[in-house]
Amino acid sequence: MRDKYTRLKIKMVLELAGVTLLTAVLGVLLVHIVVDGIFQAPFADIFVGFCRNILGISEEFAISLYRNIFQQNKSFFLVLGFLFLLAIAVYLAMSRISRYMNLISEGLDEVLDDGGKPISLPQELKPMENRLNMLRDRLRRREYEAKEAEQRKNDLVVYLAHDLKTPLTSVIGYLSLLNDEKEISPALREKYTGIALDKAERLEGLIDEFFEITRFNLQGIELERSRVNLTRLLNQLADEFYPVFAESRLTCELEIPQGLEVLGDADKLARVFDNLLRNAVHYSPEGAKLAVSARRDGAQVDVFFRNTGARIPQQQLERIFEKFYRLDSARSSRTGGAGLGLAIAKEIVELHGGTIAASSSDAYTEFRVTLPAAPDATHTTTLKKEQFNQ
Repeated sequence: MRDKYTRLKIKMVLELAGVTLLTAVLGVLLVHIVVDGIFQAPFADIFVGFCRNILGISEEFAISLYRNIFQQNKSFFLVLGFLFLLAIAVYLAMSRISRYMNLISEGLDEVLDDGGKPISLPQELKPMENRLNMLRDRLRRREYEAKEAEQRKNDLVVYLAHDLKTPLTSVIGYLSLLNDEKEISPALREKYTGIALDKAERLEGLIDEFFEITRFNLQGIELERSRVNLTRLLNQLADEFYPVFAESRLTCELEIPQGLEVLGDADKLARVFDNLLRNAVHYSPEGAKLAVSARRDGAQVDVFFRNTGARIPQQQLERIFEKFYRLDSARSSRTGGAGLGLAIAKEIVELHGGTIAASSSDAYTEFRVTLPAAPDATHTTTLKKEQFNQ
Protein backbone atom coordinates (compact mmCIF):
# COMPACT_ATOMS: atom_id res chain seq x y z
CA MET A 1 0.00 0.00 0.00
CA ARG A 2 1.29 3.44 -0.89
CA ASP A 3 2.66 5.42 2.04
CA LYS A 4 0.40 8.43 2.64
CA TYR A 5 2.70 10.11 5.15
CA THR A 6 5.77 10.75 2.99
CA ARG A 7 5.48 14.49 3.55
CA LEU A 8 5.39 13.96 7.32
CA LYS A 9 8.44 11.68 7.28
CA ILE A 10 10.42 14.11 5.10
CA LYS A 11 9.61 17.03 7.41
CA MET A 12 10.55 15.07 10.52
CA VAL A 13 13.83 13.90 8.93
CA LEU A 14 14.68 17.48 7.94
CA GLU A 15 13.86 18.74 11.42
CA LEU A 16 15.93 16.01 13.02
CA ALA A 17 18.81 16.74 10.66
CA GLY A 18 18.59 20.44 11.52
CA VAL A 19 18.60 19.77 15.26
CA THR A 20 21.52 17.35 14.86
CA LEU A 21 23.48 19.93 12.85
CA LEU A 22 22.77 22.57 15.49
CA THR A 23 23.99 20.14 18.16
CA ALA A 24 27.22 19.56 16.24
CA VAL A 25 27.78 23.30 15.85
CA LEU A 26 27.18 23.89 19.55
CA GLY A 27 29.55 21.02 20.34
CA VAL A 28 32.31 22.55 18.22
CA LEU A 29 31.76 25.91 19.89
CA LEU A 30 31.92 24.18 23.29
CA VAL A 31 35.27 22.60 22.46
CA HIS A 32 36.99 25.56 20.82
CA ILE A 33 35.53 28.46 22.79
CA VAL A 34 34.52 27.20 26.22
CA VAL A 35 37.03 24.38 26.78
CA ASP A 36 40.08 25.42 24.74
CA GLY A 37 39.26 29.07 24.12
CA ILE A 38 38.94 32.34 25.88
CA PHE A 39 36.95 31.03 28.85
CA GLN A 40 39.54 28.48 29.91
CA ALA A 41 41.85 30.85 31.86
CA PRO A 42 39.05 32.81 33.57
CA PHE A 43 37.37 29.58 34.61
CA ALA A 44 40.67 28.26 36.02
CA ASP A 45 41.25 31.48 37.94
CA ILE A 46 37.70 31.37 39.32
CA PHE A 47 38.11 27.73 40.39
CA VAL A 48 41.48 28.34 42.06
CA GLY A 49 40.19 31.50 43.81
CA PHE A 50 37.14 29.58 45.07
CA CYS A 51 39.29 26.80 46.50
CA ARG A 52 41.76 29.22 48.17
CA ASN A 53 39.30 31.77 49.55
CA ILE A 54 36.25 29.66 50.37
CA LEU A 55 37.65 26.20 51.03
CA GLY A 56 40.96 27.40 52.51
CA ILE A 57 43.10 25.33 50.14
CA SER A 58 46.56 26.47 49.10
CA GLU A 59 47.03 27.85 45.59
CA GLU A 60 49.40 25.05 44.54
CA PHE A 61 46.94 22.36 45.68
CA ALA A 62 44.03 24.19 44.02
CA ILE A 63 45.92 24.35 40.68
CA SER A 64 46.75 20.64 40.98
CA LEU A 65 43.10 19.88 41.78
CA TYR A 66 41.96 21.85 38.73
CA ARG A 67 44.35 19.91 36.46
CA ASN A 68 43.26 16.53 37.89
CA ILE A 69 39.56 17.26 37.66
CA PHE A 70 39.18 19.26 34.47
CA GLN A 71 42.24 19.09 32.23
CA GLN A 72 42.82 15.35 32.60
CA ASN A 73 39.09 14.57 32.19
CA LYS A 74 38.42 16.91 29.33
CA SER A 75 37.14 14.05 27.15
CA PHE A 76 34.62 13.06 29.81
CA PHE A 77 33.22 16.58 30.07
CA LEU A 78 33.08 16.84 26.28
CA VAL A 79 31.09 13.62 26.05
CA LEU A 80 28.86 14.81 28.88
CA GLY A 81 28.28 18.08 27.05
CA PHE A 82 27.48 16.31 23.78
CA LEU A 83 25.06 13.99 25.57
CA PHE A 84 23.36 17.01 27.08
CA LEU A 85 23.03 18.63 23.66
CA LEU A 86 21.80 15.34 22.19
CA ALA A 87 19.17 15.10 24.93
CA ILE A 88 17.98 18.58 23.98
CA ALA A 89 17.83 17.53 20.31
CA VAL A 90 15.80 14.40 21.13
CA TYR A 91 13.49 16.44 23.33
CA LEU A 92 12.84 18.91 20.52
CA ALA A 93 12.15 16.06 18.08
CA MET A 94 9.79 14.35 20.53
CA SER A 95 8.07 17.66 21.14
CA ARG A 96 7.18 17.75 17.45
CA ILE A 97 5.80 14.20 17.60
CA SER A 98 3.92 15.07 20.79
CA ARG A 99 2.44 18.10 19.04
CA TYR A 100 1.25 15.92 16.18
CA MET A 101 -0.30 13.47 18.64
CA ASN A 102 -2.08 16.31 20.43
CA LEU A 103 -3.43 17.60 17.11
CA ILE A 104 -4.68 14.11 16.17
CA SER A 105 -6.22 13.73 19.65
CA GLU A 106 -8.03 17.05 19.23
CA GLY A 107 -9.18 15.89 15.80
CA LEU A 108 -10.61 12.70 17.35
CA ASP A 109 -12.48 14.83 19.87
CA GLU A 110 -13.92 16.86 16.99
CA VAL A 111 -15.13 13.64 15.32
CA LEU A 112 -17.80 13.40 18.02
CA ASP A 113 -18.50 17.13 17.89
CA ASP A 114 -21.77 18.17 16.31
CA GLY A 115 -20.28 21.37 14.91
CA GLY A 116 -20.25 21.82 11.17
CA LYS A 117 -16.64 23.01 11.03
CA PRO A 118 -14.39 20.49 9.24
CA ILE A 119 -11.38 19.04 11.04
CA SER A 120 -8.17 20.83 10.05
CA LEU A 121 -4.63 19.49 10.60
CA PRO A 122 -1.19 20.61 9.30
CA GLN A 123 -0.41 19.85 5.68
CA GLU A 124 1.87 16.93 6.56
CA LEU A 125 -1.07 15.29 8.39
CA LYS A 126 -3.44 15.77 5.46
CA PRO A 127 -4.15 12.01 5.06
CA MET A 128 -5.13 11.80 8.73
CA GLU A 129 -7.29 14.90 8.34
CA ASN A 130 -9.13 13.28 5.43
CA ARG A 131 -9.66 10.05 7.37
CA LEU A 132 -11.00 11.89 10.41
CA ASN A 133 -13.40 13.94 8.31
CA MET A 134 -14.58 10.78 6.53
CA LEU A 135 -15.04 9.06 9.90
CA ARG A 136 -17.09 11.95 11.26
CA ASP A 137 -19.25 12.04 8.14
CA ARG A 138 -19.78 8.28 8.37
CA LEU A 139 -20.73 8.47 12.06
CA ARG A 140 -23.16 11.30 11.34
CA ARG A 141 -24.68 9.35 8.47
CA ARG A 142 -25.09 6.22 10.61
CA GLU A 143 -26.56 8.26 13.44
CA TYR A 144 -29.02 9.82 11.01
CA GLU A 145 -29.91 6.41 9.56
CA ALA A 146 -30.38 4.96 13.06
CA LYS A 147 -32.66 7.85 14.05
CA GLU A 148 -34.57 7.53 10.80
CA ALA A 149 -34.98 3.76 11.26
CA GLU A 150 -36.12 4.29 14.85
CA GLN A 151 -38.64 6.88 13.68
CA ARG A 152 -39.91 4.53 10.98
CA LYS A 153 -40.24 1.78 13.57
CA ASN A 154 -42.16 4.06 15.93
CA ASP A 155 -44.42 5.18 13.09
CA LEU A 156 -44.99 1.57 12.10
CA VAL A 157 -45.91 0.60 15.66
CA VAL A 158 -48.40 3.48 15.75
CA TYR A 159 -49.87 2.42 12.39
CA LEU A 160 -50.12 -1.22 13.49
CA ALA A 161 -51.66 -0.26 16.83
CA HIS A 162 -54.25 1.77 14.93
CA ASP A 163 -54.83 -1.09 12.48
CA LEU A 164 -55.41 -3.50 15.36
CA LYS A 165 -58.58 -1.68 16.33
CA THR A 166 -60.44 -2.35 13.09
CA PRO A 167 -60.28 -6.18 12.97
CA LEU A 168 -60.67 -6.40 16.74
CA THR A 169 -63.82 -4.26 16.61
CA SER A 170 -65.17 -6.41 13.79
CA VAL A 171 -64.46 -9.66 15.65
CA ILE A 172 -66.20 -8.37 18.79
CA GLY A 173 -69.10 -6.99 16.75
CA TYR A 174 -69.84 -10.13 14.77
CA LEU A 175 -69.34 -12.41 17.77
CA SER A 176 -71.75 -10.21 19.71
CA LEU A 177 -74.30 -10.58 16.91
CA LEU A 178 -73.89 -14.34 16.99
CA ASN A 179 -74.27 -14.33 20.76
CA ASP A 180 -77.28 -12.00 20.85
CA GLU A 181 -79.23 -13.31 17.86
CA LYS A 182 -80.55 -16.66 19.05
CA GLU A 183 -82.77 -17.29 16.02
CA ILE A 184 -80.21 -16.34 13.37
CA SER A 185 -80.38 -18.31 10.12
CA PRO A 186 -77.65 -20.86 9.33
CA ALA A 187 -76.61 -18.87 6.23
CA LEU A 188 -76.24 -15.65 8.19
CA ARG A 189 -74.49 -17.46 11.03
CA GLU A 190 -72.01 -18.91 8.52
CA LYS A 191 -71.49 -15.45 7.02
CA TYR A 192 -70.86 -13.79 10.40
CA THR A 193 -68.59 -16.62 11.48
CA GLY A 194 -66.57 -16.37 8.28
CA ILE A 195 -66.15 -12.62 8.65
CA ALA A 196 -65.13 -12.96 12.30
CA LEU A 197 -62.60 -15.67 11.38
CA ASP A 198 -61.15 -13.54 8.59
CA LYS A 199 -60.77 -10.55 10.91
CA ALA A 200 -59.25 -12.75 13.63
CA GLU A 201 -56.66 -14.04 11.14
CA ARG A 202 -55.97 -10.44 10.15
CA LEU A 203 -55.49 -9.59 13.80
CA GLU A 204 -53.10 -12.52 14.20
CA GLY A 205 -51.04 -11.25 11.28
CA LEU A 206 -50.71 -7.80 12.81
CA ILE A 207 -49.65 -9.28 16.14
CA ASP A 208 -47.04 -11.38 14.31
CA GLU A 209 -45.63 -8.16 12.87
CA PHE A 210 -45.17 -6.80 16.39
CA PHE A 211 -43.27 -9.95 17.35
CA GLU A 212 -41.17 -9.65 14.19
CA ILE A 213 -40.12 -6.12 15.14
CA THR A 214 -39.19 -7.31 18.65
CA ARG A 215 -37.21 -10.31 17.36
CA PHE A 216 -35.23 -8.14 14.96
CA ASN A 217 -34.18 -5.74 17.72
CA LEU A 218 -33.49 -8.26 20.50
CA GLN A 219 -32.09 -11.40 18.86
CA GLY A 220 -28.80 -11.97 17.12
CA ILE A 221 -28.57 -14.36 14.20
CA GLU A 222 -26.22 -17.34 14.60
CA LEU A 223 -25.41 -19.76 11.80
CA GLU A 224 -25.05 -23.55 11.86
CA ARG A 225 -23.21 -24.21 8.62
CA SER A 226 -23.48 -27.40 6.62
CA ARG A 227 -23.84 -28.54 3.01
CA VAL A 228 -27.26 -27.39 1.79
CA ASN A 229 -28.93 -28.89 -1.26
CA LEU A 230 -30.15 -25.66 -2.80
CA THR A 231 -32.10 -27.45 -5.54
CA ARG A 232 -34.22 -29.36 -3.03
CA LEU A 233 -34.62 -26.32 -0.77
CA LEU A 234 -35.95 -24.04 -3.52
CA ASN A 235 -38.29 -26.72 -4.86
CA GLN A 236 -39.69 -27.33 -1.39
CA LEU A 237 -40.27 -23.62 -0.84
CA ALA A 238 -42.05 -23.32 -4.19
CA ASP A 239 -44.32 -26.24 -3.23
CA GLU A 240 -45.11 -24.60 0.12
CA PHE A 241 -46.12 -21.41 -1.69
CA TYR A 242 -48.66 -23.22 -3.87
CA PRO A 243 -51.72 -21.86 -2.00
CA VAL A 244 -50.30 -18.32 -2.12
CA PHE A 245 -49.57 -18.58 -5.85
CA ALA A 246 -52.99 -20.08 -6.50
CA GLU A 247 -54.79 -17.33 -4.59
CA SER A 248 -53.32 -14.64 -6.84
CA ARG A 249 -53.29 -16.84 -9.98
CA LEU A 250 -49.50 -16.54 -10.19
CA THR A 251 -47.20 -18.79 -12.21
CA CYS A 252 -43.84 -19.79 -10.74
CA GLU A 253 -41.13 -21.11 -13.06
CA LEU A 254 -38.01 -22.75 -11.60
CA GLU A 255 -34.73 -23.21 -13.47
CA ILE A 256 -32.25 -24.77 -11.09
CA PRO A 257 -29.33 -27.16 -11.73
CA GLN A 258 -29.75 -30.64 -10.25
CA GLY A 259 -27.76 -31.22 -7.06
CA LEU A 260 -26.66 -27.60 -6.65
CA GLU A 261 -25.19 -27.16 -3.16
CA VAL A 262 -24.09 -24.22 -1.04
CA LEU A 263 -22.34 -23.94 2.32
CA GLY A 264 -24.61 -22.38 4.92
CA ASP A 265 -27.44 -22.66 7.41
CA ALA A 266 -30.43 -24.33 5.75
CA ASP A 267 -33.04 -22.83 8.10
CA LYS A 268 -31.67 -19.30 7.78
CA LEU A 269 -31.39 -19.58 3.99
CA ALA A 270 -34.96 -20.85 3.83
CA ARG A 271 -35.95 -17.69 5.69
CA VAL A 272 -34.11 -15.57 3.10
CA PHE A 273 -35.77 -17.25 0.13
CA ASP A 274 -39.16 -17.24 1.88
CA ASN A 275 -38.90 -13.48 2.36
CA LEU A 276 -37.90 -12.97 -1.29
CA LEU A 277 -40.74 -15.13 -2.59
CA ARG A 278 -43.23 -13.42 -0.30
CA ASN A 279 -41.98 -10.03 -1.44
CA ALA A 280 -42.35 -11.07 -5.08
CA VAL A 281 -45.93 -12.20 -4.45
CA HIS A 282 -46.83 -8.97 -2.65
CA TYR A 283 -45.66 -6.76 -5.50
CA SER A 284 -46.79 -8.86 -8.48
CA PRO A 285 -50.09 -8.15 -10.25
CA GLU A 286 -52.67 -10.90 -10.40
CA GLY A 287 -51.87 -13.49 -13.05
CA ALA A 288 -48.17 -12.50 -13.29
CA LYS A 289 -45.22 -14.87 -13.67
CA LEU A 290 -42.45 -15.38 -11.13
CA ALA A 291 -39.10 -16.88 -12.08
CA VAL A 292 -36.57 -18.48 -9.73
CA SER A 293 -33.24 -19.55 -11.20
CA ALA A 294 -29.79 -20.46 -9.91
CA ARG A 295 -26.35 -21.17 -11.32
CA ARG A 296 -22.88 -21.90 -10.05
CA ASP A 297 -20.11 -19.45 -10.94
CA GLY A 298 -16.76 -20.74 -9.71
CA ALA A 299 -16.66 -20.71 -5.91
CA GLN A 300 -20.06 -19.06 -5.57
CA VAL A 301 -23.69 -19.69 -6.42
CA ASP A 302 -26.03 -17.01 -7.77
CA VAL A 303 -29.78 -17.26 -7.10
CA PHE A 304 -32.23 -15.00 -8.93
CA PHE A 305 -35.82 -14.10 -7.99
CA ARG A 306 -37.64 -12.23 -10.76
CA ASN A 307 -41.22 -10.96 -10.82
CA THR A 308 -43.15 -8.78 -13.20
CA GLY A 309 -44.67 -5.62 -11.81
CA ALA A 310 -44.30 -1.88 -11.55
CA ARG A 311 -40.80 -0.42 -11.80
CA ILE A 312 -39.22 0.50 -8.46
CA PRO A 313 -37.68 4.01 -8.57
CA GLN A 314 -33.93 4.11 -8.07
CA GLN A 315 -34.14 6.19 -4.87
CA GLN A 316 -36.41 3.55 -3.33
CA LEU A 317 -34.31 0.70 -4.69
CA GLU A 318 -31.27 2.07 -2.83
CA ARG A 319 -33.15 1.87 0.47
CA ILE A 320 -35.06 -1.34 -0.06
CA PHE A 321 -32.87 -3.34 2.37
CA GLU A 322 -33.21 -0.85 5.23
CA LYS A 323 -35.13 -2.14 8.22
CA PHE A 324 -38.67 -0.82 8.62
CA TYR A 325 -38.58 0.61 5.09
CA ARG A 326 -41.61 -0.29 2.96
CA LEU A 327 -42.32 0.51 -0.67
CA ASP A 328 -46.07 0.85 -0.29
CA SER A 329 -46.83 4.49 0.39
CA ALA A 330 -50.30 3.62 1.67
CA ARG A 331 -48.72 1.67 4.57
CA SER A 332 -50.86 -1.35 3.84
CA SER A 333 -49.86 -3.78 6.56
CA ARG A 334 -51.58 -6.59 4.70
CA THR A 335 -49.27 -6.29 1.72
CA GLY A 336 -46.31 -4.35 3.01
CA GLY A 337 -45.48 -6.23 6.20
CA ALA A 338 -43.30 -4.64 8.85
CA GLY A 339 -40.59 -3.71 6.39
CA LEU A 340 -38.16 -6.21 7.93
CA GLY A 341 -38.18 -9.13 5.49
CA LEU A 342 -35.54 -7.78 3.12
CA ALA A 343 -33.46 -6.30 5.97
CA ILE A 344 -33.37 -9.70 7.67
CA ALA A 345 -32.56 -11.42 4.36
CA LYS A 346 -29.63 -9.05 3.80
CA GLU A 347 -28.26 -9.66 7.30
CA ILE A 348 -28.44 -13.44 6.90
CA VAL A 349 -26.85 -13.42 3.45
CA GLU A 350 -23.98 -11.21 4.60
CA LEU A 351 -23.39 -13.47 7.63
CA HIS A 352 -22.90 -16.28 5.10
CA GLY A 353 -20.22 -14.18 3.39
CA GLY A 354 -22.53 -13.49 0.45
CA THR A 355 -24.24 -10.49 -1.10
CA ILE A 356 -27.78 -9.52 -2.05
CA ALA A 357 -28.78 -6.86 -4.55
CA ALA A 358 -31.91 -5.65 -6.32
CA SER A 359 -32.53 -4.21 -9.77
CA SER A 360 -35.70 -3.02 -11.46
CA SER A 361 -36.87 -2.14 -14.95
CA ASP A 362 -40.16 -1.50 -16.68
CA ALA A 363 -40.46 -5.23 -17.41
CA TYR A 364 -39.48 -6.84 -14.09
CA THR A 365 -37.81 -6.55 -10.67
CA GLU A 366 -35.01 -8.97 -9.81
CA PHE A 367 -33.20 -9.90 -6.62
CA ARG A 368 -29.80 -11.58 -6.85
CA VAL A 369 -28.38 -13.57 -3.93
CA THR A 370 -24.75 -14.71 -4.06
CA LEU A 371 -23.64 -17.45 -1.65
CA PRO A 372 -20.46 -19.53 -1.21
CA ALA A 373 -20.72 -22.83 -3.07
CA ALA A 374 -20.15 -26.08 -1.20
CA PRO A 375 -16.78 -27.69 -2.06
CA ASP A 376 -17.02 -30.08 -5.01
CA ALA A 377 -20.72 -29.40 -5.45
CA THR A 378 -22.06 -30.90 -8.64
CA HIS A 379 -24.01 -28.96 -11.21
CA THR A 380 -24.97 -30.95 -14.27
CA THR A 381 -28.34 -31.03 -15.92
CA THR A 382 -30.79 -28.20 -15.62
CA LEU A 383 -34.32 -28.82 -14.57
CA LYS A 384 -37.01 -26.65 -16.01
CA LYS A 385 -40.47 -26.92 -14.77
CA GLU A 386 -43.48 -24.70 -14.72
CA GLN A 387 -45.71 -25.07 -11.72
CA PHE A 388 -48.89 -23.82 -10.21
CA ASN A 389 -50.77 -22.75 -13.37
CA GLN A 390 -54.31 -21.86 -12.71
